[in-house]
Amino acid sequence: MVEISNVKVYDLKESVIAARNAMRLAPPEYTDEEFERSLPRAIKLVQASKAGEVKCHDNFLVGIRVSFDMKYPNYFTPEFQRYHFADIVTSSSKMHRLAKMDMDACFNEYVSDESKAQMKKLLSEYNEHQSYDNYMRLLSNCPLGIELFMRISTNYKQLQTIYFQRRHHKLQEDWGAFCSFIESLPYAHELIIGDKT
Repeated sequence: MVEISNVKVYDLKESVIAARNAMRLAPPEYTDEEFERSLPRAIKLVQASKAGEVKCHDNFLVGIRVSFDMKYPNYFTPEFQRYHFADIVTSSSKMHRLAKMDMDACFNEYVSDESKAQMKKLLSEYNEHQSYDNYMRLLSNCPLGIELFMRISTNYKQLQTIYFQRRHHKLQEDWGAFCSFIESLPYAHELIIGDKT
């Protein structure tokens, strides 16, 4: 299952303040008071975009950057990587570390004992004779339930897209955990989901 940790949110205050820039004559001051004055306008822009009135008014969300670590099953990555706006800062490597992984601990609960036994057999064969063919058999037979990890950097606007596209996804356990993470971010309901005033 997807697990999120080490979450950092950057420029939330500054981006909410900047949401009012279209109506300003001079650059704003980035104070707590200006944030409190700007937050209702930012929420109104999110709600207008959600209602389909004008889709670009909540573009200030792009400035609210979010970085986090994510542990995930390998089958999750093809779907996550379709979002080109989630920068993978760095990740664990199945290619480089598979032969060193603990075959009892690196798979999620859905990988069968038979698959784990097969991987142990292939790993043993590779360790006995480290040939290209043995390595390719090990890599090619690795179950998608292997759990890897990565550091990701994205923003509130992109998390908004992911949330509305994936909140009812068939991979409930994984995308559900990811959507719960999004809901836990500061001002997520007001600025990402748009369900509170």
